[in-house]
Amino acid sequence: MIGYLDLPSGLSGDMMLGCLIDAGWSINQLDHMLSALGIAQAGCQVSSRPVMKGPLRATKVDVKTPPQHVHRNLGDIHQIINKADLPEVVQKRAIGVFTRLAHAEAKVHGTSVDQVHFHEVGALDAIIDIVGSVLGLHALNIDRLYASPPMLGAGWTKSMHGPIPLPAPATLELLAAVSAPTRAAGDTASGELLTPTGAALLAELTTFEQPAMQLGRIATGAGSRDTEMPNIARLWLGDIFENGPMIQIETNIDDMNPQHYASVSDRLLTAGARDVWLTPVQMKKGRPAIVLSVLAAQEHEQVLVDLIMRQTTTLGVRVVPVRRHEAVREESSVETPYGSVRTKLKWIDGQIIAAGPEYDDCLAIADNLGIGVRQVYEAALTAAHKRFQLA
Repeated sequence: MIGYLDLPSGLSGDMMLGCLIDAGWSINQLDHMLSALGIAQAGCQVSSRPVMKGPLRATKVDVKTPPQHVHRNLGDIHQIINKADLPEVVQKRAIGVFTRLAHAEAKVHGTSVDQVHFHEVGALDAIIDIVGSVLGLHALNIDRLYASPPMLGAGWTKSMHGPIPLPAPATLELLAAVSAPTRAAGDTASGELLTPTGAALLAELTTFEQPAMQLGRIATGAGSRDTEMPNIARLWLGDIFENGPMIQIETNIDDMNPQHYASVSDRLLTAGARDVWLTPVQMKKGRPAIVLSVLAAQEHEQVLVDLIMRQTTTLGVRVVPVRRHEAVREESSVETPYGSVRTKLKWIDGQIIAAGPEYDDCLAIADNLGIGVRQVYEAALTAAHKRFQLA
């Protein structure tokens, strides 16, 4: 599944969390994350509620933290996240967001990354916003995230260093680092609309383009401020709609550290690849090597080729056109004795012919109840067969 962040009022960490909770992520899982991070005992709390922003309904996530005067550096953030009982991919992506913040803050304040002490962005609420956003995307199986050009806001705001102009300097540095498109604030858009936390999430996790997609549902997150225009962000969820030619990009690599392939694969998928896979081969002189293969829509060719050339040791790639046939897919949910499980449905000729429970849902339920994941999976499969009358 893919997601598209529609940002008519910018973005903050709590708005992102609101989108994810409105999309179906459980507030209980966000609350459980506080314990995993070891900060629940410090008095941190999260809750969600429906609100009206102008004429529009949205979900507001409230993050409450005790007053603190701790200034954390990037190493402190690493330690908190790496100690947490969270999926490894979530830990890596969350640290990636904070690393971007550290580089931006270092440039703004004329210091080194190691010497940067986070203030606003190192506070407990920012840790909850960032790790929670990454975990929520993972839990909802949002493989790729896109975003519209964000509205920036204007004016002045207070910081630990004194008054600063808006957009905040760190926000601008984060956007400039990825050449992000932006929209100027209008007369009704005063104040801070895009926060450094929101900008870091966008810079690390999104591609700034609107994809062709088959819409499934729309989630709406609310910001804290009440403004003349509804202070919301919208998360569109669905699948990529491929209406054009597909290509396969390949390259043989025999001189790259194998630890780097996971990062390259993640970046390719984020940049628009439909699939990425690695095949072991033997090259000239008996050298073991890897064929890196990427399946994508032709429109993403230049971005993906450029990423491969920059992020790997290869000197060139092959690009060939391919044809693809695929079944229509739909996501639904089934109820089991253990809880609700999302299920992917496979359609052919107007009929559902197969259903597959989401493994991550089954695993989360199994871990929570202390039972085997196979037990939950089979219960979900049985429920799907019964509900959709599958043989």
